[in-house]
Amino acid sequence: MSIAEKFVSMEYGPAPEDSKEAGEWLEHHSRRFGLYIGGAWHPPAAGEYFDTIDPSNGEKLAAVAQGSAVDIDAAVRAARAASPKWRALTPHVRARYLYALARLVQKHSRLLAVLETIDNGKPIRESRDIDIPLVARHFYYHAGWAQLLEQEFPEYEPCGVVGQIIPWNFPLLMLAWKIAPALATGNTVVLKPAEFTPLTALLFAELCQEAGLPAGVVNIVTGDGSTGEALVKHPDVDKIAFTGSTEVGRAIRSATAASHKRLSLELGGKSPFIIFEDADLDSAVEGLVDGIWFNQGQVCCAGSRLLMQESIAEVLMSKIRDRMSSLRIGPPLDKAIDIGAIVARVQLDRIERMVAQGVADGATCWQPQVVLPTRGFYYPPTLLSNVHPTSIVAQQEIFGPVLAAMTFRTPKEAVELANNTVYGLASCVWSESINVALHVAAQLKAGVVWVNCTNMFDAACGFGGYRESGYGREGGREGVLEYMEPAWFKHAPTLPAANVLAAAQVEERPEASTPAIDRTVKLYIGGKQARPDSGYSMEVRSPDGRLLGEAPLGNRKDIRNAVEAARKAGAWAKATAHNRAQVLYYCAENLAQRQGEIVHRLAAAVGEKQAASEVELGIERIFSYAAWADKFDGAVHNPPFRNIAIAMNEAIGTVGVICPTEAPLLGFLSLVLPLLSAGNTVIAVPSEKYPLITGDLYQLFDTSDLPGGAVNIVTGYASQLLKTLAEHDDVDGIWCYGDEATVAAAKAMSTGNLKQVWTNEGRVIDWFNPTVAEGRWFLEHAIQVKNIWVPYGE
Repeated sequence: MSIAEKFVSMEYGPAPEDSKEAGEWLEHHSRRFGLYIGGAWHPPAAGEYFDTIDPSNGEKLAAVAQGSAVDIDAAVRAARAASPKWRALTPHVRARYLYALARLVQKHSRLLAVLETIDNGKPIRESRDIDIPLVARHFYYHAGWAQLLEQEFPEYEPCGVVGQIIPWNFPLLMLAWKIAPALATGNTVVLKPAEFTPLTALLFAELCQEAGLPAGVVNIVTGDGSTGEALVKHPDVDKIAFTGSTEVGRAIRSATAASHKRLSLELGGKSPFIIFEDADLDSAVEGLVDGIWFNQGQVCCAGSRLLMQESIAEVLMSKIRDRMSSLRIGPPLDKAIDIGAIVARVQLDRIERMVAQGVADGATCWQPQVVLPTRGFYYPPTLLSNVHPTSIVAQQEIFGPVLAAMTFRTPKEAVELANNTVYGLASCVWSESINVALHVAAQLKAGVVWVNCTNMFDAACGFGGYRESGYGREGGREGVLEYMEPAWFKHAPTLPAANVLAAAQVEERPEASTPAIDRTVKLYIGGKQARPDSGYSMEVRSPDGRLLGEAPLGNRKDIRNAVEAARKAGAWAKATAHNRAQVLYYCAENLAQRQGEIVHRLAAAVGEKQAASEVELGIERIFSYAAWADKFDGAVHNPPFRNIAIAMNEAIGTVGVICPTEAPLLGFLSLVLPLLSAGNTVIAVPSEKYPLITGDLYQLFDTSDLPGGAVNIVTGYASQLLKTLAEHDDVDGIWCYGDEATVAAAKAMSTGNLKQVWTNEGRVIDWFNPTVAEGRWFLEHAIQVKNIWVPYGE
């Protein structure tokens, strides 16, 4: 055989990683692990354990404690006891603890990588070269935030005790993503690792001991879903941070709705991988390998939907099949392996069922001729072509090494196909034209867009999704904010229940005869006044019982009409920040011109003094958000690669607003204006106390060049209208300001499409104090951050 023939036929030899040190660590613990609570190891209260399995061969690795509600309670109490001292440490001291953890991760990097691989099944080169270095990077990066915290966030406080639940696909990396910012901001933590992959979290607990971390600051409680449920429902947990499936995320949202727990969710995805005809196809194919076959496709942001321009489909598919044929599948501790083992039998069975269903739906299945190991859980790289956009394999997350391929003709069609999903976590765009790439990237409904690259992550760059991929961000400044709240808000008093207010108003009414009706207003939908679908009105009375007028009694049909009008208001969503600012300034100008008459009418409901203050401050508030419109910018991150990451502040979309009762004009403007400033469209339910303000507002908007549909106003009973808004799948967010029962209902009823919900948690907000009632805090909730990664260099 010639040298050339040998070169072509040459096979990779095995290059096994030595697992001796990991084995010794397991044996040191007699392959049996308890719970890490209050800085010490404890057996589970119920005495139950479960086995964690090496997915590469199906063999038992260790017995791990099954945490119960009793164990969760002990961990939460330990975290609560540690909270005051941890929070009281100087920023520099907390920074040094995080720095020590980063150094220890580096010191034990090989052990951590091997342990991750044998517990999870991912190739050792991924654990060694990607996961563990990024773990260390997160602790280094957040050590920096700990140092700068008081300078950068002077008016903020930590949430308190944080419950964190992480998945099995990146066990230690997800731990770092959550624990590092929580500790940096002064929180204490109870973390539940995934049932399939608990070992690196337990080793991390030992690193916490080695670093001298104060007892109770970090607590690790292993267990199954019931353990996580106990953590979610524990009344003394202040925040839940969850990464996992959308189904579980929805259940967590429901379980926490009646509480004051802050919630961040990083959920599933069905990410599009878009290749245009001018792309470097060989580079795109290599990116695709990383996009869908990295970690056996068990990645929430995997590029599992291939969208290729029709003109290159045949050539591209041939290149993909050739590349798939060269992928090496086998024991993950082999450094020459590309694809390791699926995490568990149950996940392997799901992949097989999903592929079979895709074929039944009409897809063509192609797999390379590979020999899979006889032991363990393995699945070959799989290409499904001729996939219909509505097929199960195009719509549902498979979470395996399966690629569903479709074609498109134009960039517009590519965007439509890419956004044809309930998810919105990540996307890839491949084109040699930066104009095409960035034009498409800006239109994709995804929290991360990679241009001519794939699976780029850094601690400085936020990661998180849109739609049913969750909300909140991990990494970057926005990730730090997830673990803090304004100090004034945390300590604000609670509003009285709505029925108490209503009763008080009824008692103040005299039995005098009713005077003639003064005013009748209409709804404001799509830039036009509209009569209510119900045909009914509601009386509006002054505090002394005088009838001030009647307001329309809106219903479900009116809300649906308003949502439709808001979705069609593309002119506002696409307007430049400068143009939005000009319209808002014009609103302030017109309000100032009508100041006297509006004060006079509003005074009948709230008194002369408050009315004058509401209108004067309302003008100032409009000016503030006009000023912010072109100044609340994103950022350009400089990650440690040949990339820039453009962090763009994007509007949430269509937002329903339940306005506060106590300040009819100022409360309305304080909530609607930041949303408009950021480019959202709004359906607002004004104060029940004085909904007649609607008549002044729609005259204001009509004369200020605000596009029809940008703001829609539906008067009526907030409790009834909230239900339709919260359950409407074309509403992207809810801002609800009311008593505790109202805001709990807003959260509970909006789980259908996991829309973003922001509330006052039933607390009092002083709308007349600009320090707490306007500014960045409101704007940060009016946007979602999209990170667009763009490589540079040859």
